[in-house]
Formats: sequence, C-alpha cells, structure tokens
Amino acid sequence: MASAEEGRQQPDAVGVLNARRTLLQLLGRAGVGPGDAEELIGLVEAGAVSLAHRELAGAQRGAPAGKETLYRAGWLDGVQAATADLGELAERAVRAALVHDAADAPAGERPPVRRMEVERARVAATPLYLSFTTVSDFDPEVSEQVLTAVLATMGARERAGYAGRLAGFAAEHREQLERLFARYGPGSGIAIHGRYSLVHSPTSIAVLERLAAAPGELWEAWDAGELPPAWLEGLTAAWGTGS
Repeated sequence: MASAEEGRQQPDAVGVLNARRTLLQLLGRAGVGPGDAEELIGLVEAGAVSLAHRELAGAQRGAPAGKETLYRAGWLDGVQAATADLGELAERAVRAALVHDAADAPAGERPPVRRMEVERARVAATPLYLSFTTVSDFDPEVSEQVLTAVLATMGARERAGYAGRLAGFAAEHREQLERLFARYGPGSGIAIHGRYSLVHSPTSIAVLERLAAAPGELWEAWDAGELPPAWLEGLTAAWGTGS
C-alpha cells in the first residue's frame, strides 16, 4: 500500500495554493478583476470535485474478490458514504464560488449580469455556432447586449452551468439547427441586417435555448435591454420554419 501511494503524483496543499495564487496574478495582469478571477478558479475547483463525484457514483466498485458477505456489505456502505461526502464537498464548492453573486442581488431577485458571465456564455456559444455555420460580421458589441439579456433570465447557479445546458440543447436539436443556419445564416441569401440578423450571430443558439426554456423572461429582459423586437420575432419565425 505504501509503495502504491508513493507512486501517485498528487499535489500537496502548499503546491495547490501556490498554483492558485499564480493563476490569480496572471489573470490580474490580463485585466481580469479579483472577483471574476476568484469565481473562475472557484468554478474550476468545484467542477473538478463534481466530476470526481459523478465518476465515483457511476462506477461499479465492488469489494475485492474472495471476501465474506459481511465484509462486502461494509465495503459498499463505505463507498456510499465516501461518495455522499464527495457530493457534499462539490455542493459546498459551488456555493463558495458563487457566494458574492447571491449577495449582490436583493432577496427574490436575480443578480446583475456581470462581464465575466457574458464572456463565459460567449465562449460556450461560439464553438457550437461554428459547428453549424461560419463566422459573420455581426457586431460583437450587440452580441454582448444580447447575451446580457439571455443571462438576465437566470440565477447565478444557472449561469454557472449554462455551457452544459447550451451544449445539450444544440445536441438535442442538431438537425433543426442545421436547417435554420443553412436557410438563414452566413452563406445563405439572407442579409446580415434585418429581421433575421440574429441568425448571423453566435448568440442565436443561446437565444433559441431561452425561447424554448423561458420565453416570457427572455422577452422581459429583451425589452429591458432595449433590443429590437424584430430580431427576436425573426429568430422565432426562422426556428418555426426549420421544424
């Protein structure tokens, strides 16, 4: 057992703290504020624990062969207890990463959308969009306003997990999205300006996901952001014709 443990490459607490501080300094030099940097690192840490929990929970980890029934029962109880504890650690890590978001919002209200949340959504949406079509000249400043409206429909935790939700939406509706972008997107006969402008933007997938999941909230956020109603109406119509 000792020799097996010695062969594992596991960072100690000092090394982890040093790596964290180094990353915070590098992000600071790149212009990322301390709060945003802490949240990004916290989400990565929480994600690592959460993925480990899911792996253990889904694994079939039986007792060593040849052991008696009582031993096997104790082994199973121990595995279940350890897995439950790991799940609790993952939950606490997520709460710790997002704690300042909850503090920024009045009770019962969603926290204001922050720049880093918009950037995370952009990083999630862009490769999905490019898996269906090509880059267009849609105004990146407008894209930021659109993503702000999209994120305003969610709480802090939903925003933190939005990349996974968006990927699931794109996978579930892949054929319909392919038809939509072929008919209305870059390379089609539809101009970038006009009723179908959003189909030329990576934000279109995020807007479509919200139209499916929370249309009322999206329209409220859209109006609050003073975005053109015709864009949302056009995307809704294009989605309907692609069904």
